[in-house]
Amino acid sequence: MSQISRPVKAKQSTGHGDARRERWRGHRQARRAEFVEAAVRAIGSCGAEVGMDDIAAEAGVSKPVLYRHFSDKSDLYLAVGEWGTNLLMERISPTLRQEGSARERIRRIIGTYLGVIEEYPELYRFVVRRNFADRPVQTDPVTTEKTVIANSLSRLLGEYMRSLELDSGGVEAWSHGLVGMVQASGDWWLDRHSMSRDDLTEYLTKIIWFAIDGVLRAGGIVIDPDEPLEIVPHLRVVEDDVD
Repeated sequence: MSQISRPVKAKQSTGHGDARRERWRGHRQARRAEFVEAAVRAIGSCGAEVGMDDIAAEAGVSKPVLYRHFSDKSDLYLAVGEWGTNLLMERISPTLRQEGSARERIRRIIGTYLGVIEEYPELYRFVVRRNFADRPVQTDPVTTEKTVIANSLSRLLGEYMRSLELDSGGVEAWSHGLVGMVQASGDWWLDRHSMSRDDLTEYLTKIIWFAIDGVLRAGGIVIDPDEPLEIVPHLRVVEDDVD
């Protein structure tokens, strides 16, 4: 005689287990964030060649405790790079939204970027040189940072070019090129410091403005770089027969 199988009652979840898991996840995220900030402080005091021992000491824990929250050194490197990218965007994003003339906006963006890397020079070197990473990383914090800034700049330039009824098809490539130039100049400047931050900001502002001015003139438009961009600038059409 075959046995009659009885349906098994599903065990009802009380929700306590889920709540505990969420609390534990939140605790781990908070601890991980604390260790990233400790790593940033250790980099600032020990330099870009910082070691895990230095970071653990700054965090007040042992290395095994650090490794409970990061799979390896590269995982910590990426977390520090993300911290740096977030910091940079927190500083730069408001400058993209602030009103002002073309020259003022360019100067603010460049000055803010250089100010951040001057404030955190060893963090910048740590992220750019990648000596700390103990394996190839799929996500490059430097590339991510440049892409985020370039995309924000592309939107700004694209809107402005379209408002002037000019072709905006090249603004993305243009933005990436400008960001790359500023990043390379900043890298050189951190190592050399042969001029002040204000001087470098002014030089880069001139170069970028002349690039923008050239594109506008090619489209038959001349604007005053000190005219506020929020108000449509006084435009002068360049005659074809004018040299």
